[in-house]
Amino acid sequence: MKELLRTTNPTIIPYATALLQGEGIEVFALDSHMSNMEGSIGVFPRRLMVRREDHFRALSVLKDNNIPVDS
Repeated sequence: MKELLRTTNPTIIPYATALLQGEGIEVFALDSHMSNMEGSIGVFPRRLMVRREDHFRALSVLKDNNIPVDS
């Protein structure tokens, strides 16, 4: 597993997940319970992981759709 994306923006993870799954790339969202805690204001970043062999292609998909990633 390799980290693809880390964000506190609650809209990016579902959008990126939909794009990647549409390309047949399996994704794993981590830390979603930390960001959804009662009273949380999104200070805890959520992470999106992909299989190591899918990482390069997943980065390309996100960049093509103007999703900021640290590559």
